[in-house]
Amino acid sequence: MKNCNGLIKIKLPTLFLVSMLLVISPIVTSQGAPAFKVIAFYTAKNDAAHISFVHEANRWFPKMAATHHFQYDSTNDWTKLNEKFLAAYQVVVFLDTRPDSIDQRVAFEKYMKNGGGWIGFHFAGFALTPSAFPQNWDWYHNEFLGSGSYASNTWRPTPAILKVEKQHPVTTSIPLTFRTSANEWYRWKNDLRQNPDIDILLSIDSSSFPLGTGPKKHEIWHSGDYPVVWTNKKYKMLYLNMGHNDIDYEGGTKNELSFTFNNPIQDQLVINALLWMGRAKTSPQ
Repeated sequence: MKNCNGLIKIKLPTLFLVSMLLVISPIVTSQGAPAFKVIAFYTAKNDAAHISFVHEANRWFPKMAATHHFQYDSTNDWTKLNEKFLAAYQVVVFLDTRPDSIDQRVAFEKYMKNGGGWIGFHFAGFALTPSAFPQNWDWYHNEFLGSGSYASNTWRPTPAILKVEKQHPVTTSIPLTFRTSANEWYRWKNDLRQNPDIDILLSIDSSSFPLGTGPKKHEIWHSGDYPVVWTNKKYKMLYLNMGHNDIDYEGGTKNELSFTFNNPIQDQLVINALLWMGRAKTSPQ
């Protein structure tokens, strides 16, 4: 059944069956109005590991919505990234990529500058020139994220030990160090520590090294500084480098070998971020 806004209201079990369709799929989580509303955008076309993560996220977020009394909608229709549509939501999530059209980018920038919330996972921060995802959006990659272009990554996806670097609403009740789910970890062109607008919340602890298994030598990290979760103090935002599930490429089965949302501590980071952004009544500063 559709409401007056054209959003399809469906029950939780049905959502799991249609979450990857070209629809908006909301969850109403309480008898009254939800505490806040979240809209997730995704593409789910470019890599089996990222597609696996999107499917998993669209199963996990509705469960969290039911528990924490917010509304979660998801869509792969990026034309909905416009000022009128975004006005109904307190938090935007990019599950696996970024908008490409100028109009969508302008609408998103305006949304963020007007105090909207944003959570981006893994590939949402990726940019590499030349590639299918070139660095052609300076505000997003250099100012907003601060990370600039992608530089390299570990392989295979493996867990890391992360350390909390700063107390923040996102890190509430998070241990000072903890083991993550398996992930492919990114290194960035820009040094985030030199950017006064960036607060690095978590980075890879040295006890993680060597990180990655190769087979190429440069895919195994033995030392270095690698921020993986951060916020920009000018915006209500959070980027998490997590979001790449392990897939059986070598065996040819394409079976899922790991999941992201199966780690209570890591999951709590995302829940904290949602509650911080969705219920905040003031600017991020």
